[in-house]
Amino acid sequence: VQLVESGGGSVQAGGSLRLSCAASGYTFSSHSMGWFRQAPGKEREWVTSIAADGRTSYADSVKGRFTISRDNAKNTLYLQMNSLKPEDTAMYYCAKAKSPWFGLIYQPANFGDWGQGTQVTVSS
Repeated sequence: VQLVESGGGSVQAGGSLRLSCAASGYTFSSHSMGWFRQAPGKEREWVTSIAADGRTSYADSVKGRFTISRDNAKNTLYLQMNSLKPEDTAMYYCAKAKSPWFGLIYQPANFGDWGQGTQVTVSS
C-alpha cells in the first residue's frame, strides 16, 4: 500500500488549496478514506472522511469550507480547502481504512495506512 499526498503550500487567509492523495497497492474503490492533520505541539486531528459509497463526514471546524472527494478511476483522494484560516496550518495526512466497506469512520485506530503528509501553511 502506498499513499502519496501532494498539493500543500503556503497561502494567505481566505485562500484555497486542493490536496491530492494518490493511492496504490490495494482496491481503492472499496475502502473508506480520510484526511487528518497535525499542527506542531498538537495531537493529530481528524478532518474528514469519505466512505466507499461516497458518503462524507466533516469535523465541525472545517464543515462548509472543506470538501472531500474521490476519483476511483484515478485511485485518487482529494481535499478541496476554501476560506482557509491560520488555524488550518498543519501537516495534512491521508489515510486508508484497515478493511474494505467500513463505512464512515473517523477514529485513527480504524485507519491502517497513512501517507507521508503535505504541509499547509496559512498566513494572516
